Amino acid sequence: MAKYLITGGAGFIGSHFCRMALKQNWCESLVNIDALTYAGNLHNLKEIQADPRYRFVHLDLNSGDVDSIVKETEPDVIIHFAAESHVDRSIEDPGLFLKTNIIGTFNLLNAAKNLQTSKKGLRFVMVSTDEVYGSLEATGQFFEETPFAPRSPYSVSKASADMLATAYHHTFNLQTMVVRCSNNYGPNQFPEKLIPQSIIFALQDRSIPVYGKGTNVRDWIYVEDFVAGIQTVIARGKSGEAYNFGGRSECSNIEVVEMILASLKKPSSLIQFVKDRKGHDFRYSMNFDKAERELNWRPTVKFETGLKETIKWYQSNLVWWEAITSGEYLKFYERNYGEKLVLKGRS
Repeated sequence: MAKYLITGGAGFIGSHFCRMALKQNWCESLVNIDALTYAGNLHNLKEIQADPRYRFVHLDLNSGDVDSIVKETEPDVIIHFAAESHVDRSIEDPGLFLKTNIIGTFNLLNAAKNLQTSKKGLRFVMVSTDEVYGSLEATGQFFEETPFAPRSPYSVSKASADMLATAYHHTFNLQTMVVRCSNNYGPNQFPEKLIPQSIIFALQDRSIPVYGKGTNVRDWIYVEDFVAGIQTVIARGKSGEAYNFGGRSECSNIEVVEMILASLKKPSSLIQFVKDRKGHDFRYSMNFDKAERELNWRPTVKFETGLKETIKWYQSNLVWWEAITSGEYLKFYERNYGEKLVLKGRS
């Protein structure tokens, strides 16, 4: 059984992967590297922290310790989730996204390349996004062969990381695979994203901001479906290949918000249309025939079902999101774990 090394495992998708990997016995051990930026939340991993197969390492991928940690842990598989991932934030601070998503990926790939001289068969999974493909009009889909056309600092940084991973396959014979997903949603997603923000604001009877007229379309995939897809890539994916994952659940932003309000029995008057975001992509739609054909993967959770489960989770976990949205996460951690957590640059 393989040893896994995860980056960004305290984040939304990464934490779901960590929990499922240990619950489903996908690996014999799992090391989670995370810098614990604002979106990293160790409470997401509370249920596995005492598992003897699990180890947490507080580390920034731009520090000088990445190579030594990779050598020490000697993983069979590296799954790279760690990234700055919010388009709005990338517009405000592009440099941070380039540093984390490009240079951080470069450092991790170099560490993997150095390890592969002694660790034959090492596999590297680069977790990416549909946003590298750019924007679609009312029709059409993204295929793995669709040319890149990123339009925000975030998507440019992810496209660059994708190409770096593929370059390390061709240049250094590192076994790299890229997974590109549509919009993930589900429990414990950081409140800055559309679905959790809309749920939380509705629960608080606050105005819900919607860009433009809300007509931008996204394909939604339940996070556990995507996590299962990543595992199929680890098990059956081919080195040097990319795989798309989607939920077959296209909805406009306004439709999503209206579904949330209807589920919570809140009035549509809470919707507040705001100025559209710069460079806002109109539509994403993923074709994942390749994953179905080669990996025998397909989404199992319908959007309506997944959204209801997500709403229930936020209704039942007010302490979790109230602590985050009020900026009290560090105190929250100390109360729940009985120890003080010190983050770089904060205390």
